[in-house]
Amino acid sequence: MNDHQHLLNTAIALHQSGRIPEAIALYDRILPSMRGNAQLLFMAGTAHLQIGQMDKGMQLIRGSLAVQPHNPLPHNSIGMAQHAMGKRDEALASYDTALRIAPNFAPAHNNRGNVLHDLRRLDEALAAYDKALAFNPGDAQACYNRAIVLMDLKRWAEALAGCDQALMIAPNFAQAQDCRGNALRGLNRPLEALAAYDKAIALNPGFAEAYGNRGNALRDLRRLDEALLSYGKVLALSPDNAEAYYNRGQALQDMGRPQLALADFKKALAINPGHRYAFGALADAALRACDWTRIASPANDVDRHVRSASAIIEPLTVLGYSDDAALQLQCARSSIQDEVPAPKRHLWDGKAYGNDRIRIAYLSADFHEHATAWLTAELFEKHDRQRFHITAISYGADDGSPMRARLVKAFDQFIDVNGKSDADVAQLLRNLQIDIAVDLKGHTQGSRPGILSFRPAPVAVNYLGYPGTMGAPFIDYVIADPIVLPFAQQQFYDEQIVHLPHSYQANDSRRAIAAATPSRSEAGLPANGFVFCCFNNSRKITQPLFEIWMRLLAAVPGSVLWLLDDNDTATANLKVAARDRGIAPARLVFAPRTELPEHLARHRLADLFLDTLPYNAHTTASDALWAGLPLLTCRGSTFAGRVAASLLHAIGLAELVTDNPQAYEVLALALARDPARLAALRVTLEQNRLTHPLFDTDKFRRDIEKAYLTMWETSQRGDAPKAFAVNA
Repeated sequence: MNDHQHLLNTAIALHQSGRIPEAIALYDRILPSMRGNAQLLFMAGTAHLQIGQMDKGMQLIRGSLAVQPHNPLPHNSIGMAQHAMGKRDEALASYDTALRIAPNFAPAHNNRGNVLHDLRRLDEALAAYDKALAFNPGDAQACYNRAIVLMDLKRWAEALAGCDQALMIAPNFAQAQDCRGNALRGLNRPLEALAAYDKAIALNPGFAEAYGNRGNALRDLRRLDEALLSYGKVLALSPDNAEAYYNRGQALQDMGRPQLALADFKKALAINPGHRYAFGALADAALRACDWTRIASPANDVDRHVRSASAIIEPLTVLGYSDDAALQLQCARSSIQDEVPAPKRHLWDGKAYGNDRIRIAYLSADFHEHATAWLTAELFEKHDRQRFHITAISYGADDGSPMRARLVKAFDQFIDVNGKSDADVAQLLRNLQIDIAVDLKGHTQGSRPGILSFRPAPVAVNYLGYPGTMGAPFIDYVIADPIVLPFAQQQFYDEQIVHLPHSYQANDSRRAIAAATPSRSEAGLPANGFVFCCFNNSRKITQPLFEIWMRLLAAVPGSVLWLLDDNDTATANLKVAARDRGIAPARLVFAPRTELPEHLARHRLADLFLDTLPYNAHTTASDALWAGLPLLTCRGSTFAGRVAASLLHAIGLAELVTDNPQAYEVLALALARDPARLAALRVTLEQNRLTHPLFDTDKFRRDIEKAYLTMWETSQRGDAPKAFAVNA
């Protein structure tokens, strides 16, 4: 062996041991004498690439190709460099060249998959990884890469299997453990996910991303203080980690601390202005905090982000900013496309089941103490069991409450699907031969639209949980009424509109009201004076509406405004806003949350419920009317802003519906100054409460069953869904 070959071998050994600068020094020393040595040129080029000297590295590698033009390795290395430089199309061409030379060259197939993944050509990326593994089944990295693509496609079970395969090959592969945790979270198995993240961190204590994902699993488990600690660990390891700030902000939101959440969302956006979710979260936090100084900017930007699809904003958030039906539709569609990124295989094959009764499944995370349950419990109990078989598909918490026990008893079968994937739940619906699947969540917290994306039932319905379109091609109908959703708005709904004859909203006539009414002093109210009231959550209180409320307080001496104590930040901001408008902050009284019977009883202390806009009171409106408290509303232009009008018509108090903010303010002031008129309204409400349709649960049950029957008959005929109205 000559001296130059000996030096080359030494350089390669240094290179392979990670001593790159020393290897480069030796490569450079012998290059003048070994210009025709393809191995030297390739290895020297690779070393330069590893320290970021891309142009020099690629020049040397191309020099090796001049000597050995049919060697796939240099083409593969050039492709990797081009990919690192963002030249994806050129990288693909380099990998394709390598594969023309050596079709079985697994590394080029794997690297080609990486580029296709970055280009979001996910199906092609999967095919590339499959080829890599066909030629080299023991490549743990290719198994991992393939699992990441499956994660992007939300094919959680397959991704989990891919991670397990990678870990069988390389048990200490920390990234694969982290990926395994993400797949388990996708399968709604957060405890197992948490264990996977802990294993990843044990393998690599400096693994910031695993700490962040661990925080997400803890958030799933509602262990929010622990989640904050995990996110803090990420930021200690990686101070400029936008995702960690975003995730910590979400946990703070869950804890009712929107001001701190706002600060984290701002940091996330400062680090990564293009973050897909941080702007929407910031906009939502500003609503919850009643932080109108921040809302002024998001209000202008929400429209732009939705229309350009530059950020994913929760549809529920948009309802608080805009009553533009076209914008709400576009937002809902973007949200669905983000959550359900690829068409799913249809489980129902189009054949009628021939069940002896129509099988209806209600899907929700809220089968416990929750507003949805308060409205629907009696409906579930009263369904006609001669014609319908009723199933609950529950993917929320079991809170052990009397309401949970009541709901379990109300259904023919109550199935807890926590821990099951969307695909598994969809298959369950198919196996149960469900005729009509009713989604009670829509676009609200804890929703799982992915279940119905598999088309497991002949008919899919959007009902009650979300006051708007789901923007999903796999939902057939939305249940509404002529007031909340006129047929003229069909163009803004992907579902076909169904009108019930009175209000669309179910109600429970068994809701208990505590017998004892607290005294005014016990509720923190003055002994005398008019009590304006609004128990909507803080995110529905807008600045223009608050201006009206403050003018009412100024015009009615001794009056107070009784609000829900939703979170400390909103309470503080509303007090400051009152002071800035010349109203003593003490004239805003905040009611703490309490049990429903006691909450309903304290309505007796108020004189008039003032509704919000553009997002009305919904369950809170029913609460007020059931408790005998007159409610004043302003009819908006979209579903969310027309619910209270629907309820008032259904209880015979249409005179309390106004059509613009000016009329709303005028009528509120007139009622506050006319005790006799208000007393007469109370008498009418008390008389109508048990005689009008709003709280006639059995009549509502008959109406909605007529709607279900029409949907089922349409499906049985093989006809496409179409809008219709149920006759009174």
